[in-house]
Amino acid sequence: MTKASIIIGFYNKIELLEKILEALRLQTMTDFEVVIADDGSKAEVVEAIGKLQAVSPFPITHVWHEDKGWRKNSILNKAVTAAQGEYLIFIDGDCIPEPHFVEEHYSERQKKMVLSGRRILMGPQGTTYLLSRPLSRRSFGFGLLWALLKDTFHGHKTRMEHMLHVRTPWLRKLLTRDYERFILGCNFSMFKEDLIAVNGFDERFSYPGYGEDIDLWYRLGRAGVRTFSRRGLLIEYHCYHQRFDTNYAPNQELLRRNNEEGVTRTPYGIAQESTTTR
Repeated sequence: MTKASIIIGFYNKIELLEKILEALRLQTMTDFEVVIADDGSKAEVVEAIGKLQAVSPFPITHVWHEDKGWRKNSILNKAVTAAQGEYLIFIDGDCIPEPHFVEEHYSERQKKMVLSGRRILMGPQGTTYLLSRPLSRRSFGFGLLWALLKDTFHGHKTRMEHMLHVRTPWLRKLLTRDYERFILGCNFSMFKEDLIAVNGFDERFSYPGYGEDIDLWYRLGRAGVRTFSRRGLLIEYHCYHQRFDTNYAPNQELLRRNNEEGVTRTPYGIAQESTTTR
């Protein structure tokens, strides 16, 4: 059995997926599989993924369902079921992992704990820099820093301070402080058994942004699973795109109701159940 399963939330953007897989080939830890959680990509994209599977140095499982609107939580649950690893690492299909990403998530793992990583929000300059050339472990260094400085100068909130990579234990104690925080849906990891215990993601969340990952954070907390940030580790680079409004009222109402009712194990998750177990 593979040690870790990397679950990639994906929809149609094959050029970004190719770059993510390229970055995963550079990882310092190689004992992992990839599960593509595909929320209904079109036929030509599915065909392209098949070609990527055929030449990949690591196993790739493609989990797909029909496009019926945004159903990310549903396809993530299917991907969790398909995953062979005991440890799950979640990223989105527009986030490129730094070469130590998988190793750091796995080496920091603990049962009853979620690790929540950080992302650098690249603007057009940083995104073009990473996407326009072959990746190497050097790609995440000075050249990208310069591109991100340009993005920052043009008004993009890049959060480039998250590029600070602190791997030496005594330096981490000196320079960083880990703390509890919420789950960041595009960069988190946990033991599969802890996610199964709360029945995965609530599939009633039907719009991206508010609630779809925070609900999981609340439910895990009620199950005794705490979420910690690892500053200076678990770094990924988010590709630029136009932002969308995440304040979707039905999501907000569903999150409020789940919290008021103290839901821990959702009946609308991996196993579709008739009653709620709290």
